[in-house]
Amino acid sequence: MGKKRSGAGLTGPQQAARFLGVSVLSGVVLAGIAIPGAGALGLAAKGTVEGFDEIPANLKTPPLSQRTTILDAEGGLIATVYSRDRQVVPLTAMSPYMQKAIVAIEDSRFYEHGAVDLKGILRAVNRNAQEGGAAQGASTLTQQYVKNVFVEEAGDDETKVREAQEKSLGRKIRELKYSIQVEEELGKKKILENYLNITYFGQGAYGIESAAQRYFSKPAKDLTLDESALLAGLVQSPSRYDPVNDSQEAMKRRNVVLQRMADVKDISQAEADEAKAKPVTLKVTRPKNGCITAVKGAGFFCDYVRATFLSDPVFGKTREERARIWNQGGLTVRTTLDPQSQDAANASIKDHVDEDDSIATAVTMVQPGTGRVLAMGQSKPYGFGKNETQINYSVDKRMGGSNFGFQVGSTFKPFIAAAALEQGMEPTKVYSAPNKMEYPSPVSRCSGAPWQNLPLGNGKLQTAENETRDEVGPYALRTAMEKSINTYFVQMISEIGLCPVTEMTQKLGVVPASGVKLPEEPSIALGSAEMSPLTMANAYAAFANRGVYCTPIALESITDAHGKSLAVPKTKCDRAMSQDTADTINHLLRGVVDSGTGERAGLTDRDNAGKTGTTDNRYNAWFVGYTPNLSGAVWVGSGGSKKISMEDITIGGQYYPKVFGGGLPGPIWKDAVSGALAGREAPGFAAVSIPEGSTGGGGTGSGTGGTTGGRGNPNPPATRKPGKPGKPGGDGKPGDTRPGGGAVGGAVGGGALGGTGTGGVVSGGGGAQPPVPPVDPVTGGTVVPDPAGGGAQTP
Repeated sequence: MGKKRSGAGLTGPQQAARFLGVSVLSGVVLAGIAIPGAGALGLAAKGTVEGFDEIPANLKTPPLSQRTTILDAEGGLIATVYSRDRQVVPLTAMSPYMQKAIVAIEDSRFYEHGAVDLKGILRAVNRNAQEGGAAQGASTLTQQYVKNVFVEEAGDDETKVREAQEKSLGRKIRELKYSIQVEEELGKKKILENYLNITYFGQGAYGIESAAQRYFSKPAKDLTLDESALLAGLVQSPSRYDPVNDSQEAMKRRNVVLQRMADVKDISQAEADEAKAKPVTLKVTRPKNGCITAVKGAGFFCDYVRATFLSDPVFGKTREERARIWNQGGLTVRTTLDPQSQDAANASIKDHVDEDDSIATAVTMVQPGTGRVLAMGQSKPYGFGKNETQINYSVDKRMGGSNFGFQVGSTFKPFIAAAALEQGMEPTKVYSAPNKMEYPSPVSRCSGAPWQNLPLGNGKLQTAENETRDEVGPYALRTAMEKSINTYFVQMISEIGLCPVTEMTQKLGVVPASGVKLPEEPSIALGSAEMSPLTMANAYAAFANRGVYCTPIALESITDAHGKSLAVPKTKCDRAMSQDTADTINHLLRGVVDSGTGERAGLTDRDNAGKTGTTDNRYNAWFVGYTPNLSGAVWVGSGGSKKISMEDITIGGQYYPKVFGGGLPGPIWKDAVSGALAGREAPGFAAVSIPEGSTGGGGTGSGTGGTTGGRGNPNPPATRKPGKPGKPGGDGKPGDTRPGGGAVGGAVGGGALGGTGTGGVVSGGGGAQPPVPPVDPVTGGTVVPDPAGGGAQTP
């Protein structure tokens, strides 16, 4: 590469004259090249003909960045996003007035000269030399287009943008060479079309179509003469002639354009005068960009779509590459968002939690078997104002969620039960489950030393206890799940070890929202790990899908600006547990909504199941539930850094002494899911028959009837009401199969075998009693029936 000569020692006009002379000698002018006087235009001489020859011959024109449209599953608009608000349209979709106006004011000899207007250059050099400054430029539309290409290529890189616009002779030479190429390859009409699509018209509008929509709320093809002249006048200085902020200055500039159109015979003087007499009348459409403009409260889902695109390698090897495609835009993104489900989620949220409440809620729904995210909403709207947030409470930190997620409480217990069943544990398993106990140790881990219950700072070992004092075992699994008995699941995880639980959660995609590994310690049995609602909803969807877990997806299809389809990530489905295990979990969790802690969440028109969760100090409350064709998670808590105890609190205008998972999240879930599934099919869960258990639990010396009774029928109709405390759930006759009554009760309370107490005598159910008191094989105690038919109840 030859060395560039500086041209030092010459004045600006001498440098220009020297370059022009060399250009002539080189035959460059014969090709249509010339350049403004360097000194007169304030340009620094940094290039010569040798530099000109070294410039690559081909101008790489980047695709113009355009707006991206995000649609729901039915094709309805969710939001429009863009880095630059531009809609590329053909010349035929632009008003002829606009085409004439821009040529008249920016390059009236556009159709007569080549890449460079030599007459214009000489005129500008002479004028500027006379006035001693840059009074007049000489860039043609082609040159301006090439400069805009450089600016477009620079994107949001401020340094590159400055380089693309710098007033240097080197940059001008490069611009000239590419202008020749563009003239040869594109022709005048295509150059004009490209110019009008790339040019900035102020107010965030790039290209004539967006400008017409911004200022006049109409397409570019419908622009009138005076409107076209006004927009053409903006190009020289979009801020100075901005009609929104200074209509008088904009009118003066518009009239200059109109007069120029008359002077070059594009319009008559009478037409120009008539247009000049009109006031500047705007019909402004404010910029609507980004997820903040999303409809149906789908701002957070919109943000999740963007995060999905930027994080998935299917759209590019690096995040930078993916971001370049996203910012380039022009995409039509069809998503999985179901309008009915989204509307139902929003309505339920609005009915139960106010946006100015001290706490917040998030609702996420997915489709079992497909991983499709159907709804995503929260009580704090998407935005920057008071009571608004841009934190998506429904997703993990890496996808725009909170820093840590939220402790899930007892909604974690089904994962432990599933792991235990997969290890061969019987669903009738009984543990002593005292009201309070020290964590058993050691507990095996996947690798390394077993977990040990070591003394805390106060010298005491870690303990677990149940919600209320009268929750005292022994308990069988069904009752323990329905009543959410903490010590039962602490004993279960201690027996099977931590590794089976870790492996199960990995198969179900249960990963803490912060991205760290799930800790291998028994406290996870009580939901100490912090998850996102999407993670929980999708994990429970595997139960509904009879043990097959499918990764969540938000994208159905994407087409680019040319209508070409792009590959989108597909859900990946793998078996996480056997069908028998999943069906058993479904049966257990049906009991939670039929007669357990989640009774207020239970649906009456279809099979459903779920689990409540409430954390220490009531900082978080959850309900995660599902039907065979929809899974949803509801979280309620404080979304900010300050934790709020949900006791003695008013939420959504209703006072709550204490918030439980079944007390507020449960009804939110019920209303949201009922609306989402209204008018849709109601498939049932697979039938399961759990063998009779040996205990009904319910407290020392007392059993559990009615509301936590078992059932002989594994799938009783959802419309049947559970039994009341101390009363049979059905008609009280022997053989009745409804909860809480009959000779064939269930594994929990209310059965022929009744229950067992701690170490001995305990009450049981309300069915027909056996003639000889049996001996409990687990505890060794004598089973004595309770003639009252029910024991002490727990809330």
